[in-house]
Amino acid sequence: MQVAIPLFARFTALDAVGPYEVLQRVPEVEIVFVGHRHGEVRSDNGMLGVTCDARFDEVLRPDVVVVPGGVGTRVLLDDAELLDWLRRVHPHTRFTTSVCTGSLLLAAAGLLDGLTATTHWGAVELLEHLGARYVEQRVVEHLPQRILTSAGVSSGIDMALRLVELLVDTETAQAAQLMIEYDPQPPFDCGSLPKADEAVRNRAAQLRR
Repeated sequence: MQVAIPLFARFTALDAVGPYEVLQRVPEVEIVFVGHRHGEVRSDNGMLGVTCDARFDEVLRPDVVVVPGGVGTRVLLDDAELLDWLRRVHPHTRFTTSVCTGSLLLAAAGLLDGLTATTHWGAVELLEHLGARYVEQRVVEHLPQRILTSAGVSSGIDMALRLVELLVDTETAQAAQLMIEYDPQPPFDCGSLPKADEAVRNRAAQLRR
C-alpha cells in the first residue's frame, strides 16, 4: 500500500511528519515523499530539510495521498504540475487527504468543489474562494468521494489514525496511537479559535507573519 506525501518549498514539517509517524507504523504501508524533483526540500522556516525520493511523474497510482500545508501552498495554487498530478492520481486512490492548508491545493485542483472541508483557521476565506465550504471540525470526511481534510498542523495525526482505521482496522489504528503514545494533555486549553481569548489571537497573528 503506497502512501504519497508531496513536498514543496516552505511546507509545514508536522503536516507531513505527523501523518508519516502514524502511517509508517503499519507494516503494509510504504511511504514515498514526492515532489517536482528529487532532493531536499526545506520547511517553512528553512530550518528542516526532507528528501523527495520521487518526482510526480514517477508516482502514478498511489493508494493514499496526504497533502501537507504551509505558507508554500500559496504559490502553488496555479502550479500545473502539482495540480495535474492530484487530478490524475485521485481517481485511483483509496483516499486523497490533506493537512492544514494542504486543502487549498485539493481545492485548487477542483477536488473539493461543493464539498465541506477544513483547513487552518487563517486560511478559511481562501479555501471558500477556491470552491469548498469551510466547517470548523478537526477532521472532515467524505467517504463516497474518498476525501478527508484535517485542520491545522497537529490535526494531521488525528486524520492519519482515522486513515489507518479505514485502511486496516480499528485495533491497528489504536495500536498505532499507542506506539506513538499519542495521549494529548496540553497545558493550555486554547488550541482552537473559539477557545482563545483576544490577546492570544492577537499574539498568534503576530507569530504568523
